[in-house]
Amino acid sequence: METELKKYKRRLKYRKAVNLAVNSLTFLAALIAILPLFLIFYYTVSKGIGRLNLEFFVEMPKPVGEPGGGMANAIVGTLILVGIGGAIGLPVGIMSGIYLAEFGKNKFGQLLRFLTDVLSGIPSIVVGVVAYTLVVIPMKQFSALAGGVALAILMIPTITRTTEEMIKLVPHSYREAGLGLGIPKWKTSLFIILRTAWKGIATGVLLGLSRAAGETAPLLFTALGNRFWSTNVFEPIASLTVYIYDYARAPFEDWNAQAWTAALVLIILISLLSLTFKIITRSKYKTN
Repeated sequence: METELKKYKRRLKYRKAVNLAVNSLTFLAALIAILPLFLIFYYTVSKGIGRLNLEFFVEMPKPVGEPGGGMANAIVGTLILVGIGGAIGLPVGIMSGIYLAEFGKNKFGQLLRFLTDVLSGIPSIVVGVVAYTLVVIPMKQFSALAGGVALAILMIPTITRTTEEMIKLVPHSYREAGLGLGIPKWKTSLFIILRTAWKGIATGVLLGLSRAAGETAPLLFTALGNRFWSTNVFEPIASLTVYIYDYARAPFEDWNAQAWTAALVLIILISLLSLTFKIITRSKYKTN
C-alpha cells in the first residue's frame, strides 16, 4: 500500500513538472509573439513622436527642400481609400462567408473556399497590377477608386474566411429555432445567425481594414499619390503609406523624420479603429 502511494506521488510530481514546463513554454511563446509588436511600437514612437504636433495633421506637405509641413492630405486620403475598400470589400466578404457557412457544403463551395485561400496568399503588389489593369487602364488615369478596389480585393479573403468560421460556431439550435418559427432560411442566416456571430466577424473586419490601411505596393499602381489636396475619388490621391515609402528613402533628414511620424500616425489610426469597433460591437451585442 505504501509502495503504491509513493508511486502515485512520483507520478503526480512528474505530471506537475510537465504541466509547469508546458505552461512556461506557451507563456514564453506568447511573449515572443507580442515582442515584435512592442519593439515596433517603441521604435516608431521614439523616432516619430518628435514631429507629432497639430501642424502635422492640418498642414500640407512643404515643397522639396523646405522643412516643416504636415500630411493632412495623406491622412484624409488614407481614410478615403480604406473607406472605398471597406464599402466594396465588407459586403462581398461577409456575404461570401455566409454563403460558405450556410450553403457551401458542395463542390462549388469547396472550390470557392480553395480560391479564397489562394487569393489570401497572393502578394499585394500583384493585386495592385490587377487593379491597374481592371480600373486604371479603362479609366485612363490613376484614382482613389482604383486604390479602393485594390484594397477591397485584399480585404475579401480575410473577411470571408473569418465570417465563415464564426458562423459555423453558432449552435445549430439557433437555426432550428428560426426554421421552427417559419422564418425562411435566408432570413434566419441574415438576421439571427449573422447577428449572433457578429462579434467574431468584427475581428475579421478589423484585420481586413488594418491590412488595407497598411498596404503600399498596390497603391503605387492605382492611387499613385498626390502632393496636393484632393478628395475626388476619380483622381490620384495621397496616402500615408505611399508618403512613408517616399519620405523614408528621400535624402532629407526632415522627410525621414516625417516618415516616422506618419508611421506613428498610421498605427494610432489603426488602434483607434480597432478600439471603436470593439466598443461598438461590445455595446450593441452585449446581450450575446
